[in-house]
Amino acid sequence: MTDDRDGNPGGANDRRMPPSIQPRSGQERPGTARPAQPVRRETTRPAAGQRAPLPSTRPQSLPGRGEAARAQAAPAQARPASSAPQRTAPSAPAPAPATRRRKRHPVRNTLLALLAILATLLVIFYFWVDSQINHVDALSGAPDTPGLTTLIVGSDSREGWDDDGTEGARTDTIMVLHKPESGPTALISIPRDSYVEIPGNGANKINASFAWGGPQLLVETVEDLTGLTVDRYLEVGFTGVADIVDALDGVRLCYDETVNDKLSRLKWKAGCHVADGDTALAFARMRYSDPLGDIGRAERQQQVVAKVADEILSPATILNPFQLVPVVGAGLDAFRVDEEAGPFDLAQVAFAFNSGRGGDAVRGTPPIASMGYSVAGVGSTVLLDPDLSPQFWEDIREGAYEPGTEVGGVE
Repeated sequence: MTDDRDGNPGGANDRRMPPSIQPRSGQERPGTARPAQPVRRETTRPAAGQRAPLPSTRPQSLPGRGEAARAQAAPAQARPASSAPQRTAPSAPAPAPATRRRKRHPVRNTLLALLAILATLLVIFYFWVDSQINHVDALSGAPDTPGLTTLIVGSDSREGWDDDGTEGARTDTIMVLHKPESGPTALISIPRDSYVEIPGNGANKINASFAWGGPQLLVETVEDLTGLTVDRYLEVGFTGVADIVDALDGVRLCYDETVNDKLSRLKWKAGCHVADGDTALAFARMRYSDPLGDIGRAERQQQVVAKVADEILSPATILNPFQLVPVVGAGLDAFRVDEEAGPFDLAQVAFAFNSGRGGDAVRGTPPIASMGYSVAGVGSTVLLDPDLSPQFWEDIREGAYEPGTEVGGVE
């Protein structure tokens, strides 16, 4: 039976097209509908053995304005970075690092050179001082006591003076300089005629201990009197002090009395004057024209030593080698120190003495009971107060006095 419409035998509801006839453009087989958006060729390559479909020449539908804009913009989208490598122009070679020039520091180099020269000069000066120190056996070796204790002795050769009965060397000045562990530094003058016990020799003037046994016996006598162990011994020759004063071009001294003393040869007008070496020596020696006798002389000797120390420690002397060297040379000739002292020990004593003459220092003498205590076979002596002296020295040792206190004297 044939179908009237196409002439094919009937009986079948669906008509099939011969396989050689391709469907018309715009018609798709079931299940093969194309997506609405165009597919890029580079991302939709046909599989191996499959024919690529012919491009359609008939539009499926008229796109709207928005779709047309998107269709035009689609080809302009950037290609992914992975789809094609980007070629870059070869970069220029990096320039070689410039050679850094060392900066010159002429000022720094000059300062370093000056410091090296100064250090060398200080070393030379140290060994020169060490070689010029005059040592003497003086220390007793007694157990140490707290603080730093220095015994300062002023010896004086009085050629042409009346003899006072004391043979041998003389000590016109005996000062105990004590710097406690806490409290003010004390500078205490012991009158040279003080009547004390001298180890192995009985009671006599303290000056006699130096005449009989030299520095060692004097140190032992002072230690028995004070209860302080002497750590440093410094002996000053007052004839040498005159040379120091001249090397310093004089020192300014003050005394409120007019004096014309034949024994000391001191001629002084009341007030303050710049004294040369000879005048400073007479100023330290004079006692017979002083109403206070040994007490007044001890005060003036302290003044001379303090003024000399002022000038030596001043920047004008320390920073001027043309003055420092002659002054130190004269000083080393005038001093004798204990057997263990070196340049640094002398510097330590100098700083302690500097604090011992300051406004906060404790100054004076031990308590005195009588300035004219007569002893048979000894003569006129100074009697230290036996009741007050022990506590006095204990307070000095402990630094118990208030700063700036004037102590002792005649009670």
